[in-house]
Amino acid sequence: MSVNDKSTSRDTALEEAFGASVAELYAQAAHSEAGAALHRALELRGFLAIAEEQVVWVRDRVRAGMSVDRDLGELSAEDLRMDAQWLEAALAGRNGYVAALDDLLRTMPDPGQRPTRPVQFAQPKITATAPPAPSTSAGVVQTRRS
Repeated sequence: MSVNDKSTSRDTALEEAFGASVAELYAQAAHSEAGAALHRALELRGFLAIAEEQVVWVRDRVRAGMSVDRDLGELSAEDLRMDAQWLEAALAGRNGYVAALDDLLRTMPDPGQRPTRPVQFAQPKITATAPPAPSTSAGVVQTRRS
């Protein structure tokens, strides 16, 4: 399954920020109708979808290992420690992507304030004058005749 099709915990924030559903946002990005902010937001969303899926995998593995009908002789403190480390790593990744996506959305202007056309920057013009042309006798050594 593609990350485009997976839901994330920040989809609503993306939809509110860009004024379109996630599917519409991917369509806009595919047709180059979107700016850099949308491309970055969708890239972060894809990373977030994978990170959240990893958190779910570890959570489900811990739940299965601790199920009520499991034989107590099969419980392993070492396995639980490893799962705790995996969960910590997965949550750190997820939290990092959430923070980056939230920062991006927070720094974007409101939809009504965005320019309808790209901003054009004035390019400074460099004006220089060429040095005076050397005289034809420059560099020629005059010799004296006696």
